[in-house]
Amino acid sequence: MVFPYGLSRKGLRPSAGYAPDNTNRQKRRPCMPFMPWTAELELGLPEIDDQHRQLVALTNALHDELSAASPRRSAVGEIWEGLVDYTHNHFIVEEVLFQQHDYAETPAHKAEHDGFTRKAMDLLTRFDGGQEVTLEALEFLKQWLVHHICKVDRAYLPFMREALQAQRTVALA
Repeated sequence: MVFPYGLSRKGLRPSAGYAPDNTNRQKRRPCMPFMPWTAELELGLPEIDDQHRQLVALTNALHDELSAASPRRSAVGEIWEGLVDYTHNHFIVEEVLFQQHDYAETPAHKAEHDGFTRKAMDLLTRFDGGQEVTLEALEFLKQWLVHHICKVDRAYLPFMREALQAQRTVALA
């Protein structure tokens, strides 16, 4: 299986050769995405915001497939695995950033990441074992992402802005 996203030196990038299979997709689209990207989700850190946008896009893709008249198990599995993989890589990017700048709340933030990863992997394992990914699981994902971005990630913004500004100042000196 080729995951849609991988970690590179420049951050998360689409993997070569990934293209969603849309051959049997229902043409019907909801008027609004399941999880719209809003200004509330914007943190002002371009790399992190881009990754969060991609997480939202993958969540919407999973919702679209699950909401289709005939959801394809293979497509649901591919999107779900890609979402879990991308999320894990995003967490690594954040945690490396925290370590680089000695963010004091790294252990608590990492614990949030680890809790989500355990839940997401449990859902993926159950899916691989024959259970369906339900819309309730998708609602959990949406609520977790909104809470994590708007509350937990937003809490590191003052520290990170100051650390990044200090880094730029040193680089210019």
